[in-house]
Amino acid sequence: MTWLRALREVVRSGLTIEEARLEPLLALRTAVGVALVIGPALWLASPAYAASAALGAYSAGAATFQRTWRPRKVIALGAGVGLALGTFLGYLAAGRLATFLPLLAVWAFAAGMAWAVGSTAGIVAATTVGSMLVTVTLPTSIGQALEHAGIIALGGVAQALLILLFPIRRWGAHRDALADALAAVADYARRLRHDPTAPFDPEPLMTARDAAAVTPSQARTRPSVLHGPRGLAERIRPVVAALADPGVGAPPEGPGRDRARELLDAAAEVLDAAARSIRRGTPAEVSPGSTDALCVDEEHEVLEGPARQAAERLVELLGEALEIARCGTPGRTPAPPVPEDAQVLVRPTMFRLVPVVVRAVRRELRRDSPVFRHAVRLAAVATLGYLIAARLPVGHGYWVPITSVMVMRPDFHQTYARAVARLAGTLAGVALATGMVRALGPDAQVFGLLAVVSAGLSFMLNRTGYAYSQCFTAAYVVFLLGMGGQAWEQTVPERVVLTLLGGALAMLAYMVFPAWETPRLPGRLADWLAAEGRYAAAVLRSYAEPTREHHADLRRALLASREARAAWQEAYDRARQEPVRPRGLTSREAEEAQEAIKGFDRAAMLMESHVPRADSRPVPEAQRFAEAMEADTAQAAVDVREHRNPDWARLEEALHAWEGAAAGDGSPVVRRGAELQKRALEDLATAVSRTPLERDVGSAREEQRVRAAAAAEGDGSGPAHRGG
Repeated sequence: MTWLRALREVVRSGLTIEEARLEPLLALRTAVGVALVIGPALWLASPAYAASAALGAYSAGAATFQRTWRPRKVIALGAGVGLALGTFLGYLAAGRLATFLPLLAVWAFAAGMAWAVGSTAGIVAATTVGSMLVTVTLPTSIGQALEHAGIIALGGVAQALLILLFPIRRWGAHRDALADALAAVADYARRLRHDPTAPFDPEPLMTARDAAAVTPSQARTRPSVLHGPRGLAERIRPVVAALADPGVGAPPEGPGRDRARELLDAAAEVLDAAARSIRRGTPAEVSPGSTDALCVDEEHEVLEGPARQAAERLVELLGEALEIARCGTPGRTPAPPVPEDAQVLVRPTMFRLVPVVVRAVRRELRRDSPVFRHAVRLAAVATLGYLIAARLPVGHGYWVPITSVMVMRPDFHQTYARAVARLAGTLAGVALATGMVRALGPDAQVFGLLAVVSAGLSFMLNRTGYAYSQCFTAAYVVFLLGMGGQAWEQTVPERVVLTLLGGALAMLAYMVFPAWETPRLPGRLADWLAAEGRYAAAVLRSYAEPTREHHADLRRALLASREARAAWQEAYDRARQEPVRPRGLTSREAEEAQEAIKGFDRAAMLMESHVPRADSRPVPEAQRFAEAMEADTAQAAVDVREHRNPDWARLEEALHAWEGAAAGDGSPVVRRGAELQKRALEDLATAVSRTPLERDVGSAREEQRVRAAAAAEGDGSGPAHRGG
């Protein structure tokens, strides 16, 4: 992708309105938290203290809107404490560049490394850098610095108390994650009716698993309906795929295919009903026709063999889903105590999270890590922006580093899109608020009220797009400055210029010290291939020796393959938006390789749907194929990473031996799945195998194709092509 086209995509993305469900009650509660600290601070103290209180309450409230599975009150308290600590330490070092700049650099670097834990931690940590830059200008003594820090922390406490006293949709995010997983499987079943080989994105299942991990205190209060349905969705997904597949399931045409479509349609309706029940906490109805379709008649059932087995298994699982749909649990019903030996996904408490954070940060402390490079950029830009602002003949120069810190992200597209969105939102918000300030005249109480209203609108539009939320954030800041007696003629034009300068500095920093994903695509693809190979081998071993230990290994391998797939997908999506020439893999080769590994994963999933129970007859031929599978995919991963052509000699030998000894072995599904896997791996080899000359020519053709697409898009003579 060329720079011109990349920047065009950045502007389009930054100004796009995202479809999201508005949550006015949550926004109202958070805005009330801001009002509860601004009002008393104005009445009992001064506008400066009210500004500190507003900073703490607003930032803590904004932190609770980030996607996280921990209690919102804990997030609000953590954000308030972090803001207060940053404020106080900043004041202690303020006054001398020799002490403040090193502290700012170290604090910004630590905030950047917080992305190793997750996006929520990274965003909250960035706000603490902003508070350090703003509030060091307010106190005049250590005593006042402690007072300001305490008031900022009080803002976080106020938000936490409101969350505790007025809970809104308690466990709502967890319910949504689980309902989305069931709805995703329902959508998959519908698509299988028309396309028996339709792909499935496991991201909703991964999100539901992440939401299912709870701390011991959460496990005692979690609604009972959130305990089992996630595993149900996991088990139904491979069964519906096996039923629809024409190779191992229902026949391509005829009464068998019609019966399979009927079962898939009934499965989709039942799963959607279960999703509605969980999301709303109320019982849901299922049509009698779908219930009747789930009756498998022993005498008149048209499905036979593996398709009949899949249908019976699907009916059994959907019976559990029907119970969920008809017996929805109200949201306030507590779950019974969880036994000690129960299978609960444990999330560490805040104190036990410390070693987890340390290990995560340590893994990212390497030069080629995007998180480490982001932390270095953040530290350099924060200090450089502060130095530039200190020498500008304007007030409030801290808006330069604050803008840079708040828009910077570990990847190119988000950083540039947020810079564009922040500038656009700031211009609109400043213009709106300035007109109101001029019309109303100086009145601290009125401006305090308008600041609260702006904060509420910013919270409500938080998920509809950064530009639109930032519009009211900018208005909120203008009203706070007006509340403090700052003349708009001085503050507003400065804010616009400094925001533009800060955004430009953030964008320039990524150009100077980037973290492109395009060169890392071969490595990500290799990791995904190796993980899928281990998953496929684990499935085969469950046939060769059906034991509980092998089933547990299969589950672990499946989760690892999903993580590797998610890492690849994230890198691939980022690479398609980067203005970088392909290195190692062109966009077409990456797409073909991705489709091949998805086909390989699908074949393993089909075999998983028929994994025998512990007392079933073993398939010894599967063990040899599993060993060849794991060895060849591991070596192929090395070959892909080092730009060599993969080879499947051991797999071919094992498959030929299996075909020679498999007559009457009673395992048509696993043997058919092995053939599908071999075909998918051959497609992968075709996608990535080239001579050095072919690689050079392919790269040149790819670059020529991208330039031609960009030129066609520029003059309107052709459609825009995604990819690069």
